[in-house]
Amino acid sequence: MRALVISGGGSKGAFAGGVAQYLIEAEGREYDMFLGTSTGSLLVPHLAVNDIGKLYDIFTNVQQHDIFSVSPFVQRKKGDREYVSIDFLNSLWQFIRMKRTFGESKALKRNIKQNFTRDEYEKIRSTKEDVVVTVSNLSMNRVEYKSIKECTYEEFCNWIWISCNYIPFMSLAKVDGYEYADGGLGCVIPIREAILRGATEVDAVVLESEQMERTKVLGKNPFSLMLNLFGHLLDQVEKNDIVIGKLAAKNRGVKLNLYYTPTSLTENSLIFSKRLMVKWWAQGYDYAKQKHENKITSE
Repeated sequence: MRALVISGGGSKGAFAGGVAQYLIEAEGREYDMFLGTSTGSLLVPHLAVNDIGKLYDIFTNVQQHDIFSVSPFVQRKKGDREYVSIDFLNSLWQFIRMKRTFGESKALKRNIKQNFTRDEYEKIRSTKEDVVVTVSNLSMNRVEYKSIKECTYEEFCNWIWISCNYIPFMSLAKVDGYEYADGGLGCVIPIREAILRGATEVDAVVLESEQMERTKVLGKNPFSLMLNLFGHLLDQVEKNDIVIGKLAAKNRGVKLNLYYTPTSLTENSLIFSKRLMVKWWAQGYDYAKQKHENKITSE
């Protein structure tokens, strides 16, 4: 049983879309199971129904207002460089309203239901082994994996949304008395979970470069420094997930294929720029193509 696993990574998910497009269309890979965390959770349902054209249009056209109902960020441009800084007015407004997060992501919840239809949900349930999204149960201090086979359409859309909620910058969700947030807070790339669910071959897209090739520039105020800190912590979680995934694959005789980004794509994956995401999608496709061509040559 073959599984496709996609890590978290915000707007860098466009790179994973390009890799998946090459594997499915050019290599003819047919996957039985799809697992994702955060942005990976947005990608895997559309990949499971094999509507890559629709996924490309959705992912390369998403903007800040499609994600945030209350955005804690202001997007700015300085020369060729695009970056975000904190929207102090919106953050202050959240404090006045006694909210626990700097922003709200209810726009993303609406966007998910608009783009992932009930018919697509039914098609996946009848044709695929499973589609699984990762969430963090903060109340119980544990990671949970939500299968499309165990959820109604409404519930599954909600879990996809929750998997993407990168707190404290996005919404904190409550389900059955428990509070949930981004799956990446506990598991950035669920390779081990795919193996435990019966995968015999795993293609895993890691939305980070294998080696950090340059020094990171830390934020100049407490908010942007907090973004850097969260990024550092998630990088450590991701490295642990990969080590655990490799061990699980070795112990169970599972073939594991890892696809990293060839370079560090962005300092802040909460920038949603059409220009950048179109570029990253193409880079993902070309990277996967080159990786397979090099493999054939070496053999």
